[in-house]
Amino acid sequence: MAFVDMPLTELRDYRPDRTDPADFDAFWTATLAAAREFPLDARFEPVDTGLSTIAVEDVTFSGFAGQPVKGWLLRPATATGPLPAIVEYVGYGGGRGLPHERLLWSSAGYAHLIMDTRGQGGAWQTGDTPDDGPTGPSFPGFTTRGVLDPDTYYYRRLYTDAVRAIEAARTHPAVDPTRVLVAGGSQGGGTALAAAGLVGDLTGVLTDVPFMQHIRHATESTDGYPYKEIAEFCKVHRDKVEQIFDTIAHVDGVNFAARATAPALYSVALMDDVCPPSTVFASFNHYAGPKEIEVYPYNGHEGGGAHQVSRALAFAAGLV
Repeated sequence: MAFVDMPLTELRDYRPDRTDPADFDAFWTATLAAAREFPLDARFEPVDTGLSTIAVEDVTFSGFAGQPVKGWLLRPATATGPLPAIVEYVGYGGGRGLPHERLLWSSAGYAHLIMDTRGQGGAWQTGDTPDDGPTGPSFPGFTTRGVLDPDTYYYRRLYTDAVRAIEAARTHPAVDPTRVLVAGGSQGGGTALAAAGLVGDLTGVLTDVPFMQHIRHATESTDGYPYKEIAEFCKVHRDKVEQIFDTIAHVDGVNFAARATAPALYSVALMDDVCPPSTVFASFNHYAGPKEIEVYPYNGHEGGGAHQVSRALAFAAGLV
């Protein structure tokens, strides 16, 4: 695959105008206030997985509209004292999976909460959380579910869950609530950036090839899915294009990045036709806090893979 976007020298300076809706901050303040009217009710049930060095707990907490969201909490079995925590969000189509699929962060000494992704978990990793929300007409997938109104849009629900997951992690007795990082790749990376824009006291952000950044530009820059779901929906609902993108602006990661202040490590791949590099750099260049970015010129949406994992481990260790 060839390079899919502008040259790296131009990408490093690419800082397009943002499209913040006038009610962006009020919208999210009201959304989170409504979610917090429901008790968090974070529950951690020990699970025997056969892992001798990692303690595993089945997590349930109240997310958007008080709806129960699942997760896993993994931590070193013999650790004492409050631990730094990683709250991880999952890529498009995946759910929380099985505990033994995600042993990295607990093996490195962290408490690690993996949040399930509502309604997903049927494409490549299992999920256990339904999406109980209004939808209306949509293209198959999640990017257009409820997209005709910010109040009904799928990502309003998912990003609210993401904030509540941080709050749930902080209630666990093994977690130091002052040392919490968020992490994820693709959709998970976009969710981590949304959480960072909504939660002001995080320790750090690890976001790899993030999805849902500079979204309208993405739909005009790639034929790759999932962004093409939005383009296909607009092709049918051609009389509602501006309405659609007004909704989407309420969840665009560039707008969250401009409000995030925790130190962030991004990664981007220059042959990525799923999340084009210009969308990642748009987010990175608007990010308000200290930031670094790793560039993988000859990689696609797999990004930096194991090399980026090593980079993330070192970055996180330097923060906690």
